[in-house]
Amino acid sequence: MRAAERYLMTEAALAPNNVILTDRAARKIGRILAKQGEGTVLRIVVAGGGCSGFQYEYKLVKETPANDDLVLAKDNATVLIDSLSLEFMGGAEIDYVDDLIGQSFQIKNPNAVAGCGCGTSFAVA
Repeated sequence: MRAAERYLMTEAALAPNNVILTDRAARKIGRILAKQGEGTVLRIVVAGGGCSGFQYEYKLVKETPANDDLVLAKDNATVLIDSLSLEFMGGAEIDYVDDLIGQSFQIKNPNAVAGCGCGTSFAVA
């Protein structure tokens, strides 16, 4: 682990599978957060809904991590994931893609057994 990377986990968030934040995603999140007020972080939540049953929600929030949050800190990016969402996201990779089709954050989730074309909705077994 490089010195610029810091992964903090509380007892409740010590799942066997971590979530990985890629360098591309960290750079983009860092640029977004730099335009927000000090103390703003990105919270990713798994919520019911979407085409496939669950969906990812991305929220810019000014809050300190809860005791059960997984905190991913890399470069100037800070991402919070609550313990319930982590149950669905264990082993996932958060990436940022910029290609001819468009720009978006993508979560490559090994727990998802189905998804839809939007890329934010998924189903689990």
